[in-house]
Amino acid sequence: MRNIITYEDLREYSKILLWALENEKGKKLANKEIVIIRYDHLATPLAEALFALLIERHLHPVMETALTPSMKVELYINSSYGQLVFNPPGRQELYSQASGVIRIHAPEEVGAMAEVDPRSIMENRNAGKQFRQSIEKRKMQGRLSWTECVYPTQALADKSGLTLDDYTRRLLRACYLNMPDPVREWRRIAERTGNISDWLTGMDIKSMRVQSELCDLYFSPGDNRRWVGATGDNIPGYEIYISPDHRTVNGVYFADLPSLYMDKSVYGVQLEFMDGIAMRVKAMGGERFLLDQLRADGGARRVGEFSLTDASISRVDHFMAQTILDENFGGENGSCHLALGQSLSGTFSGPPEMLDKMLMDSLGFNTSSIHWDLINTEDKRVTANLADGKKVTVYEKGRFLID
Repeated sequence: MRNIITYEDLREYSKILLWALENEKGKKLANKEIVIIRYDHLATPLAEALFALLIERHLHPVMETALTPSMKVELYINSSYGQLVFNPPGRQELYSQASGVIRIHAPEEVGAMAEVDPRSIMENRNAGKQFRQSIEKRKMQGRLSWTECVYPTQALADKSGLTLDDYTRRLLRACYLNMPDPVREWRRIAERTGNISDWLTGMDIKSMRVQSELCDLYFSPGDNRRWVGATGDNIPGYEIYISPDHRTVNGVYFADLPSLYMDKSVYGVQLEFMDGIAMRVKAMGGERFLLDQLRADGGARRVGEFSLTDASISRVDHFMAQTILDENFGGENGSCHLALGQSLSGTFSGPPEMLDKMLMDSLGFNTSSIHWDLINTEDKRVTANLADGKKVTVYEKGRFLID
């Protein structure tokens, strides 16, 4: 397998990912702790570099290879129902003992599942609901940290309209791997986005308005909330986000960047919200699939996340055909994204063990089987209405207006 990234850069990339796990956890991983490396087979060079680094750190790496596109097609099309919803023994036990998970996305094909009935994919996902809930519980308790990243492939480059070399160069730059000390850069980013998050959280914002050429959206951040910056859950990750009170979302939102979800492409998405529900939904492409997903459950038409990315921090300036990268789009105007579906429990400001289903419902945290990020890269203004009656512009021309 040809290494499209040099050994030195693979080594630095591995160090960033280990930093991300430890930053999420709030402390260094101790000897003999288990770290799961789940990767697509084309990402083997990065998985090998990570394995070597974890061995050096006296950790226990456990390798998991994800299904290939051909395997997925067999599972979703040719399996019996019992095979479709099968959960392998031992997986729950492994993840209940692991301290960290690193997921490396390196798709061999993009769009391979385009002809697969999305209901089969959803059945498979729903079968793992209890497993995912146990993972989320461990993450909330600080017992499991998780980070995800991308390894460049020809399929991603083709979908992005780039050569593989150009895609790789852009990815390395987005991860700050062209800097002398990439981990130091990510510490700096975490500090800067943390300061912005603290600034927003401390403003006592009662409602916000997002205005651009095609967006005019209102919402309340909600009670017992905090904004969250770059903690390490994605690399690269520069966004500052919150899970707003989904009941308060009103107005129009437009996603001008294409979105790949469940391996299907949707673009030109327009959502019109009334009292928290996306009542009118349109898409220039992939509209039928979008509407099907919004029927998944009662929370699929509601908002689970709102996020802003500062153009002065982000180095993503081109569509990259991977949500981890695209949701952090910077470019000239920065970006925002809105996620339909599941809220993010990390934006709850109280003790995580308090956030049960009853409290989530009372505070307006959304619950759903989906979490779908839809990105807007237009020039925009975001205005905050404060509890004391003041109106403050917090984001304009792609940047936070923090003092």
